[in-house]
Amino acid sequence: MSTGTLYGVGLGPGDPELLTVRAARLIGAADVVAYHCARHGRSIARSVAEPYLREGQHEERLMYPVTTETTDHPGGYEGAIADFYEWAAKRLASHLDAGRDVVLLCEGDPFFYGSYMHMHERLAGTYPAEVVPGVTSVSGAAARIGAPLVERDEVLTVLPGTLPAPELARRLADTDAAAVLKLGRTFGGVRDALAEAGRLDEAVYVERATWRAERVEPFAEVDAGSVPYFSVAVVPSPAAAAKRRGETVGAPESAAAAASKTSTTSETAGEVVVVGLGPAGPDWATPEAERELSRAEHLVGYGPYLARVPQRAGQRRHASGNRVEADRAAEALDLARDGATVAVVSSGDPGVFAMASAVLERAEDPRWADVAVRVVPGMTAASAAASRVGAPLGHDYCVLSLSDRLKPWEVIERRLRAAGEADLVVALYNPASRSRRDQVETTRRVLLEHRDPGTPVVLARAVGTDEESVRVDTLAGFDAEAVDMRCLVIVGSSRTRVREQRDGTRLVWTPRSYPPE
Repeated sequence: MSTGTLYGVGLGPGDPELLTVRAARLIGAADVVAYHCARHGRSIARSVAEPYLREGQHEERLMYPVTTETTDHPGGYEGAIADFYEWAAKRLASHLDAGRDVVLLCEGDPFFYGSYMHMHERLAGTYPAEVVPGVTSVSGAAARIGAPLVERDEVLTVLPGTLPAPELARRLADTDAAAVLKLGRTFGGVRDALAEAGRLDEAVYVERATWRAERVEPFAEVDAGSVPYFSVAVVPSPAAAAKRRGETVGAPESAAAAASKTSTTSETAGEVVVVGLGPAGPDWATPEAERELSRAEHLVGYGPYLARVPQRAGQRRHASGNRVEADRAAEALDLARDGATVAVVSSGDPGVFAMASAVLERAEDPRWADVAVRVVPGMTAASAAASRVGAPLGHDYCVLSLSDRLKPWEVIERRLRAAGEADLVVALYNPASRSRRDQVETTRRVLLEHRDPGTPVVLARAVGTDEESVRVDTLAGFDAEAVDMRCLVIVGSSRTRVREQRDGTRLVWTPRSYPPE
C-alpha cells in the first residue's frame, strides 16, 4: 500500500484571500488537516484556513506543551519542544502510513521561520513531501505600509527580534532595508537596537498585517506593553524614502558637478581616519583606536571587520566585500568630503598590507584634496603570532605577502630569494587561498635553497579568536595543505632557536646578537 503525501501549506500573513489557489485546493482535498496550537486550543492557522475546510475531514491538533512559560522537563524548554516535535511527527506518520494525505497548515511561508520545517526534517526523508509557499508577513507588512522594501541594488536584511540588542543594532546599521520579526517580549530590545543603529525614525510597526485587527504606526510611538508576537518592524527602502522627500536617487554626478562640489566643501570637509583593529577581538584594539571608532559618524570596511566593532548610537555602517578596497576608500572619502567624520576599519595594522595605502592612493585624486586622512595603528598579525611562541622576530626580519593579486609572482619569488640569501626571518602574509595552493610549496623550495631543512617554522592560524591554533614545525616538515588565508607563517633564520618548556610548550626565539663573520 502506498503512503500518503505530506503537504506543508503556507497560508500567507492572515487574510484568507491571500492564500494561493494551490493552497486552497489542497486544504479542501486533504484527508487530514493538521495545525499547531497553544494549550488554550485555538489555532490562528486553522482560522485562516477555515473557509477552505470541508465536512468529514480529520483535524489533527498538535498542541504545544509550552510556549514561553517555564517547564519541569529534565531537558528544559528545548527538551520539551524536541519531545513534542517527535510526538507530532509520529502522529502525522500514522496517517501517512495509512495512505492518507496530510496538509500541515503554516502561517506565512512554511520555510520562513515556519513551524512546518520541524516536521519536514523528521518526515520528508520517509514520505513524499511537498511545500506550498505562502506570502510572508514581511511582504504583507510592506504592502500595508505602501512602501517598497527594496529597490535597485539595495540590500534587505531579515532579523529575528530574539537576537541580542547589540547584534541587532550592528546588522540594522549594516543594511539598507530591514524587517525584524518575533517582536512581542523582544520589543524593548528591538527599539533600543533601532535607536542605536540610527534607524528608529525610519522604522514602521505593523501588527497583524492584513487582518481585521491590523495596526500600522511609527515604531517610535508604539507602547511596548501592547505588542503581540504577530508583529513586525519594517525599515523600508531608503531609495523610496528619498524619492518621497523629492531627492534624486542614483543620478550620476558630472565631472563639472564633482569639481564644483570639491571647490565648495573645503571649509566643511570632514576627515577619514584609517583604524587598525588588531588581529582579533576588542582585547587586541588600542585605546586610541577605540576613541576614534566612538567619535566616527560613519564606519566603512569589510563586513567581517565591521562586525567586530560595537554599534554606537547614530553611527552608520557601510560594509563591502574583501576585494573592493579602492571602491571602499572612495566611499569613505566621499562621505568625508561632505563633512562627515569617517573611520575606515582594517584588521591588524592598516599600514601593513591593508587599507591605509588604499585610502591614501585614492586620496591623490583632486576631488578629495580637502579631505584630511589620518592612520591609527593596530597590532599586526606578525607581532600577534610571534607573541604566542616567544620572540621569533627578535632580530632582523622581513614581511612578505604571497598574494599575487596586486603584484606578479616573479616579484614575490625574487624577494623570497633575497630574504633567504640575507638570512632574514620571514613573516608570510596571505600565504594561500582556495585558488592559490602551489605557492606555499614554491616558497618552501626557494627558502630551502638558503635554509637548513630543520629551520623552525611557526604556523599561526586565527590568533586571538576561538579558532586559534599555533604550531611549531620545520621548514622541510610542515604541512602546506594546512595553510590558508587565516594563517600567518613565520620562517626562522639560521640563528632561530626552539626550546621545549617543562609543560611541553615550545618557545621560539631569534637571538639579538649575531656572530661576526
